[in-house]
Amino acid sequence: MIKKIGVLTSGGDSPGMNAAISAVVKSAISKGIEAYVIREGYKGLINKWIEKVDTTFASDIISRGGTIIGSARFPEFKEESVRKIAVENLKEFGIEALVVIGGDGSYQGAEKLTNLGINCIGLPGTIDNDIVSSDYTIGFDTALNTVVRSIDQIRDTMQSHSRCSVVEIMGNGCGDLTLYAATATGAEVFSTKESFLTEEEICQEVKNLAKAGKRSVVVAVAEKLYDAHSLATKIEEASGYVTRATVLGHVQRGGSPTAMDRYLAVNAGIFAVEQLIEGKGGLYIGMSDNKLVARDINSTLNMPKPDKSQEYQKARKNNLSI
Repeated sequence: MIKKIGVLTSGGDSPGMNAAISAVVKSAISKGIEAYVIREGYKGLINKWIEKVDTTFASDIISRGGTIIGSARFPEFKEESVRKIAVENLKEFGIEALVVIGGDGSYQGAEKLTNLGINCIGLPGTIDNDIVSSDYTIGFDTALNTVVRSIDQIRDTMQSHSRCSVVEIMGNGCGDLTLYAATATGAEVFSTKESFLTEEEICQEVKNLAKAGKRSVVVAVAEKLYDAHSLATKIEEASGYVTRATVLGHVQRGGSPTAMDRYLAVNAGIFAVEQLIEGKGGLYIGMSDNKLVARDINSTLNMPKPDKSQEYQKARKNNLSI
C-alpha cells in the first residue's frame, strides 16, 4: 500500500478546488497515508515547493474560492527532461502518487508522469465546463451562479430605463456558461463559438425586439468573439436602444463554491484516493449520468464534444418569444 500522496492544482483556478484538495488530504490521512501539497502547480514539482499537511489544514479551506496552494502555467513541463526532474523530486519526498486538479492540459502532464512511474489521477477543475468527458466540472456551477446573478442585476436597470445590455461571459472554447446563463435568465440574444451569430445578425434581432416593443434586452456573448463595447455601439445605432456593455471578467472565477461544486469536489477527491490505493494511474475522474467514473486520460482527451445544437435552438426560440 502506498504511504504518501501528493495533490496539486494546475491551469486556471476554479471555485471548489480547495474542497477537492481538502477531500484528498482527509481521505488519505483517514487511510493512514501521509498527504502532501505541491504549491504553484507543476512548477512546484521542479522547485520542490512540497509540504506535508494535516487535517487542520484541510478543514480550514473547504469553503474558500480559488486554490489555496496556488496554480501556474508551466509550459516547460512538456519537456521530458523537466518531467524527469519532477519525478526525482517526488521520489526524494517519498511521494508515490499524485492527484492533479485542472483541465485538459493538466491531464496531459498527469498522463506523462504516470508513464514515468508516478501514478496520477486527474480531477476536472475549470469554470468553463470544457472537459468533454465529464458532464460538469468543479467550478462551473459557482461561476454559472455568478453570471446569472450578474445578468439578473443588469436586467433590473435595463428594465428600469428601457435599454439593452451586452454581457460578455467567459468560455471562448466552450460556450456552456453563456448557454446555461442565457437559458436561466431569458437573455433574448446570445452567441458562442459553437452557435455563432454575426454582429449584423445580433443587431437585426435586437432591432426586431425594439420594433415589437420589448422594454429591455440582454445580449449574452462568449468572450473573445467580439469587442463588446463596439458591439454595443452598433446595436444602439441599429435598434435605438441606449446600449451598454458589461465585461464580467474574473469575478466569474472567484467566490465561495456552491454546495453542488463542493459536493462534486469532495466526492471526486475521495474517489481519486481510492483509485490510487488500488494502484491505478493515468485516470481522469468525471461525471457521467450523475455518477463518478474513472476513465483513461488519453481516451478522454480525444472524446468528441457533445452536440448541443438542439439546446441552442430551443433556448433561442423560447427567449425570443415576446
